[in-house]
Amino acid sequence: MDSSPTPSAPPAGRYSRRTDAEADRRLRIAAVVCGVLFLGVVAWFGASYVLRESALNGTVPTFQAVSDDEMQLQLSVTKNAGTGGVCTVRSMSADKTVVGQSDFRVPAAGTSWTKVVTLRTTARGTTAELLGCTPDK
Repeated sequence: MDSSPTPSAPPAGRYSRRTDAEADRRLRIAAVVCGVLFLGVVAWFGASYVLRESALNGTVPTFQAVSDDEMQLQLSVTKNAGTGGVCTVRSMSADKTVVGQSDFRVPAAGTSWTKVVTLRTTARGTTAELLGCTPDK
C-alpha cells in the first residue's frame, strides 16, 4: 500500500474551472430570461385576445320558435363606436341537430345595437345561440 496522502485538488486542466457558484448564477440568469420571454408571450396573446374580443360582443337574450321553419330572436350587441361586423347565430332542434344558421350584419354606428331578427330553419328549433361576432377589418 502506498502511504502517500491523497491530493486535495483535481489534476489541472481535467475539469472545468467554473465553480458551483458561477454555474448556479448562469442557470439563474437563463431561467430568468426564459421566464421573462414566457410572460411576454402570454401578455401578448392575452392583450390581443382582449382587444379583439372587446370590439364586438353579442348575446341572444330571448328567442322564440314562431313556426317549424322560422325562429325569432333578439340579438343584442355591444361594440366600440364605429365598429361594424357580422354575428353568427344558429338554432338546434330537440335532438341537437342544427336546423338553421345565419349571419346578421351589425352596423358601425353607435356603441350598442339590439334588434329582433328572423332565422330561417329546416325544422322546428328549440334553441338559438350566438356562435360569435366578428368585427370588420
